[in-house]
Amino acid sequence: MPRPPSIPLAPGALPVLGHAVPLLRDALAFTSSLPALGPLARIRLGPFSVVMACDPDVTRQVLLDDRTYDKEGPVIERIREVAGNGLSTCPHSSHRRQRRLCQPSFQGDRFPAYAEVFAATAEASSIAWHTGQHLDVTREMMTLTARATMVTIFSGELPADVVDRSIDDTTTLVRGVFRRMLTPPLLSRLPIPFNRRFDEARARLLDVVATIVANRRADPTDHGDLMSSLLGAVDDGATLTDAELADQVLTFFIGGTETAANTLAWALYLLATHPEVQDQVAAEACAAGGAGSPPLDGVTGRVLTETLRLFPPAWLFTRTLTADTELGGVELPRGTVVAVSPYLIQHRGDLYRDPDRFDPGRWVDRAPDRSAYLPFGAGARKCIGDRFALTEMVTALHAVLRRWRVEPLSPEPFRPAVEATITARGLTLRVVARDAAPAVGEPSAGAGCPA
Repeated sequence: MPRPPSIPLAPGALPVLGHAVPLLRDALAFTSSLPALGPLARIRLGPFSVVMACDPDVTRQVLLDDRTYDKEGPVIERIREVAGNGLSTCPHSSHRRQRRLCQPSFQGDRFPAYAEVFAATAEASSIAWHTGQHLDVTREMMTLTARATMVTIFSGELPADVVDRSIDDTTTLVRGVFRRMLTPPLLSRLPIPFNRRFDEARARLLDVVATIVANRRADPTDHGDLMSSLLGAVDDGATLTDAELADQVLTFFIGGTETAANTLAWALYLLATHPEVQDQVAAEACAAGGAGSPPLDGVTGRVLTETLRLFPPAWLFTRTLTADTELGGVELPRGTVVAVSPYLIQHRGDLYRDPDRFDPGRWVDRAPDRSAYLPFGAGARKCIGDRFALTEMVTALHAVLRRWRVEPLSPEPFRPAVEATITARGLTLRVVARDAAPAVGEPSAGAGCPA
């Protein structure tokens, strides 16, 4: 692989391991230190040299040219071990076709129905909580988003034990793929416990996916969901194979569960530590009443915009050059791996005042700058489900906060765990019923809201 010239190497690299140690110790602090080296910095992921884009304009150049900066290379290959070759991981050559097949499920006219599912799922998840309960928030949100994804995208249900096991397996894979990105490929083939757990989790999740595909093959009814679009798709006279369908199911299950759950968990944590903002969201939830698709431009939308700025789920991703190209004033040869980090860009002090402070008010009368706000990516590879995810998260927060107040258990800041995503794994909050909340089993519309 060619070595990019004239680009400073970040400090802390070790033989064989590269920058694995600082990335595993504190990936966010290490990444945030790189702009001091210039618009480009060089890091090493195991044996691979990677060019990090540290400037918003350079980052946008990478994201907007998906033909030159393609989803190929050693890092993407490790992610494909988990997510297959679906919409989020496929190369440029097949991306347009895949996006065209998936797009109908994300049209605006479907969102009111989706919102009803999100609200019902959030109500069902939270109705059994009790005042004073110490809640594993991330786990609860994983269960909520997994069930909502199954119903809205695949029109199906899974037994509770299968959902629980699939959540555990998804966690194992997301955690494991990050470690595999940072270590030499040989280590992932050794028969050690970590690799066995990773391989077993992937095999179980693939079995679940195969069951979903087989069940829908047996029932070709058009449910108006993503699976119906994919099952009915014909390209050059051929329908999608089971393997192609499985890749898409994996992509949307992992994306719809892991990323949305962590964002919801972070939002609840930030609201727990900023009770005055939490009260504003609860008031907006009561005013909305839980009917229809919620507005995305109110205080709850601003809270989520700020949460995604502070904790973008996909905090680091890579592209590989398909041709010799100039980037940041440096000529880079074909085959160079380039990394971009939404977290790095969204925490730059020259782009955001007090960048580490939670301040949803910064979004009043201000739209996010497309060069400085990248939680869903940008360009042709921007997340197809961005509005889907925002609708899900606003609806879920409203359903929870109409009934419950969330409170921190400790004044100490909660530290994120950085894996393939920025996770709130292990976050525990106290829940307290709001005034006038009905007893379990009573109607919940407007629960906890003033009469």
